[in-house]
Amino acid sequence: MRARNWELVSLIPASLLVVSGFAAVYIVQANKLESVSLIYGGIFLGLCVAANLFIRVTLPHADPFIFPLVAVLACYGLVMVYRIDGAALARTQAQWFVLGVVLFAATVILFRDYRRLENYRYLIMTGSVVLLLLPRVPGLGVYSGGAYLAIHLPGITFQPPEFAKIGVVIFLASYMRDHRQVLTAGHKILGYRLPPLKHLGPLVVLWGAAMLALVVIGDIGSSLMLYAALLAILYVATDRISFVLVGILLFAVGSWFLATHIQHIDARFQDWLHPFKPSIYYAPLGSYQVANAQFAMAAGGLFGQGFGQSLLFIPGTTNALIPFPSTDMVFSVITGDLGLFGAVGLLVTYMLFVSRGFKAAMLARDSFSKLLAVGLSTVIAVQVFVIVGGVTRVIPLTGVPLPFVSYGGSSILANFVLVALLLLVSDRARRPQSQTVSG
Repeated sequence: MRARNWELVSLIPASLLVVSGFAAVYIVQANKLESVSLIYGGIFLGLCVAANLFIRVTLPHADPFIFPLVAVLACYGLVMVYRIDGAALARTQAQWFVLGVVLFAATVILFRDYRRLENYRYLIMTGSVVLLLLPRVPGLGVYSGGAYLAIHLPGITFQPPEFAKIGVVIFLASYMRDHRQVLTAGHKILGYRLPPLKHLGPLVVLWGAAMLALVVIGDIGSSLMLYAALLAILYVATDRISFVLVGILLFAVGSWFLATHIQHIDARFQDWLHPFKPSIYYAPLGSYQVANAQFAMAAGGLFGQGFGQSLLFIPGTTNALIPFPSTDMVFSVITGDLGLFGAVGLLVTYMLFVSRGFKAAMLARDSFSKLLAVGLSTVIAVQVFVIVGGVTRVIPLTGVPLPFVSYGGSSILANFVLVALLLLVSDRARRPQSQTVSG
């Protein structure tokens, strides 16, 4: 079976997930089964088929499993947003998904030869830093949960760091392609080969930007995503594990120093270390959210309580047991409803997506494409780790959205751009050599 036919067939289970998920929620909420779930599933399948036809024409050699995996993740998101917040927000989420597909198509058309992005790497990097710091602009930025993650425009709230991560990856991939040999050459000091300091300048700036993100916007997640992308691309470009180890050490030292000197970062760490401590649990920005997420996930057990069965509000009141259930804490709701098996199924879907991204990197014939695919895949992997790790108390909780699942338009739009770039890399990598040369 041809690749695009595999892709089309793989989209059918995603649509069935929409149908079954909406049907289950209807049964729980209204004790009846309505045909509207079939309508939603049909609309979703139609949109996916349209995307498949577009990919057939523009990216015929691209990986056939990346887009179906995105569709499955989007199904998780649509069903859970409807289950948590009702039809209004689910309809908005679906609209963002449609806009995301449109932006996906626009990205493919505009950046058919994505390697031209190398020519604008410093402009892209400057824009990314501006986007990262934009939430701190007085009167424009939105402060929520101890961090500045969004800006408010008339009628819409937007998260610039979601797009900044893509720009940073493009810059790193381009910069490393040009300087990887210099970084691996360098000079020997005490038996270790160190790169020339002048070529470490942009990398030090990236480390400083990650630390600045911790201080200025109070966002552990964005700083960790940026820095993880830097280390992943640096390792693939130089094949030097020592760079990664030194980088991890620098980030750990910087995070420790800031956590002991910046109050709102220290509060995040205290919530992580002592979520059930009464003085923190009842604090205005305390660990109520983190602690109750543990109870919600434990209640899910292995197989879950069923769609719509886990408690989100204190019975008889409108007080939330799990604040921000459709954004920051959506993974805890998924685990409560679907249990450990449902949560693991979601994580496996992410793992498959990331593995296909790395597969595209392995097949890529030029260094920029290889490093770009590695960076984009790493960003998604780290973003999932940051939010799931925060909910499960592996690391301090931060407000990073769960890609394609959490409610929010900025994340969906940015991640569809990311998917478009991955498929562009994959299409070029899998294209026959003669077509690659002529193209």
